[in-house]
Amino acid sequence: MQDKGVGSLSEWERSSTARVLPPAQPRKLAKVPFVELHDGRIQGVVSSGSDLGRVYVSYVEAGSLAYSCRTNNNRPCGGALGTYCKHILTMLKEAVLQYGSERVGQYLGLDPAEEVTETAFVRALNSGDCLALAENAVSASVFSRFLRQLAYLELPVTTTPSPELHWFPPTRAVA
Repeated sequence: MQDKGVGSLSEWERSSTARVLPPAQPRKLAKVPFVELHDGRIQGVVSSGSDLGRVYVSYVEAGSLAYSCRTNNNRPCGGALGTYCKHILTMLKEAVLQYGSERVGQYLGLDPAEEVTETAFVRALNSGDCLALAENAVSASVFSRFLRQLAYLELPVTTTPSPELHWFPPTRAVA
């Protein structure tokens, strides 16, 4: 077996960054700067419409459609009492823009024939299939992931390995 030479690797394979899939549709990052499908949840950070210093950490669990929305100082959202608040709905809309409705629907375990829309989420909620989570240790993890992403944006672009990302497998392919 031979190693492919460094010259045969593509630019992204030689860099210290991972390739990112392009969004399904362009989206504005000002309202929802962070949204991801991770650890059985659609989770994200949503900017407050009334306070520049406040963001909401929101998520919806796959399968159960249990949800939570809390401020960055871990206070519960006043609008997420018995129904999805506007922060959760905004995050879900941005997730559909980022990943596409089919992928979001599959991830949440919704009926594949039903298009993922705000109406579908509200219908699932009204059917009694989901619940608000009162205790929320997940919000801190989501907010931490958001802050970590912001830190990576500050790193200079380089093709040298990043010590923080040393656990990634080598990019050399064996033929």
